[in-house]
Amino acid sequence: MTDLALARQGSDLRIISVVGAAHFTSHFFQLVLPPLFPLMRESLGVSYTELGFLMSAFFAGSGLFQVVAGFVVDRFGAHIVLPAGMALLSGSIMLMGFAPSVWILFVLALFAGIGNSVYHPADYSVLTGRISSSRMARAYSIHSVSGTLGWAAAPVTMIFLSNLFDWQRALAITGAIGLFCALLVLLDRADLVLPARKAAEPQQKPSNMALFMSPAIIMAFFYFTLLSTAFTGLQNFLPMLLPQVQGISLGFATTVTTFYLTVYAVGSLAGGYLADRTKNHDKIIGYGLVPMMLLTLAMGFIVMPAPLLLVAAMATGFLGGLTIPSRDMLVRSATPAGSAGKVFGFVYSGLDLGALIAPPAIGFMLDHGFERGPFLFIALTLVATLIPAFFVARSQQGPVQ
Repeated sequence: MTDLALARQGSDLRIISVVGAAHFTSHFFQLVLPPLFPLMRESLGVSYTELGFLMSAFFAGSGLFQVVAGFVVDRFGAHIVLPAGMALLSGSIMLMGFAPSVWILFVLALFAGIGNSVYHPADYSVLTGRISSSRMARAYSIHSVSGTLGWAAAPVTMIFLSNLFDWQRALAITGAIGLFCALLVLLDRADLVLPARKAAEPQQKPSNMALFMSPAIIMAFFYFTLLSTAFTGLQNFLPMLLPQVQGISLGFATTVTTFYLTVYAVGSLAGGYLADRTKNHDKIIGYGLVPMMLLTLAMGFIVMPAPLLLVAAMATGFLGGLTIPSRDMLVRSATPAGSAGKVFGFVYSGLDLGALIAPPAIGFMLDHGFERGPFLFIALTLVATLIPAFFVARSQQGPVQ
């Protein structure tokens, strides 16, 4: 390997590490509140429903402002917007530790969501603009895995800190650590600055209206919405659903879900290597989601021995993770040069929309006694996801520069 190739590889690894670490904080702070709900309920004298609306406020802020964040990233650069968003998110969480009422928590949750809105447009703008094309899918896969690790770390960390101190100081401590991480990213801003583009390039870009009305971008948004609806349903409700349809304990259902998420991360890493070696990303998505759909139906409608159920859940997680880097590569292929921030911001707001759709839909089915319905709902959603995915693949504009 030449000195130039080694230098480029080192630069790629450094950039992926910085962006991945930032993405870890985003997913970590998404789950700092739910583990504390029992303590917050008793301390504040509120219901779980009211506390649940805190998460609604967070994701509403994140989803609604993600498109705006995309424009800001393209205008001012991820090297400014990403640490600013990290600081807003972390600072809001830290201030929650001093909030005197649940109403102040609602306001802070909204501001935390706004801070969270910058991550996807900023992260993908940097990865798309700075990483070598030969390593792009692997960069996307590591980015996804770092977020999954953030989800995994949050409950354990918050329970430990709340037991050591109390829920207020647990939030204050984690928020302060997040502010320190934002400072580190700010100091490493050189790795987040995109290379200068040719002066003639802006005239080659479509208008914002034409960009967002592009069939490929609209279908990418629906793709992300449907995929998030299905994946949110599995991730959030497997522990609740499996005891009802498989007759297992809640403890074992939780273990099954943990293995599902762990193998999902492994599948995402494998999918990164696979997606870097092919341009047929729609085929990877199809080969992953179709058997995933069949396994989802099997878990919902066929009573299995415990070991077989665990294997089925792990296979489901692996297949789902395998498709994620190809998902991101499809969006990249449909994104005009210089528009990565706004396109990824718009498309990834579909993730927040899907996260809002799945819980009430599945909750409605459970309230009406259709405990196997969520598995059918998730399976049909996975099938529907293939339609916009294949459409985007047929509308590729070529890789973003």
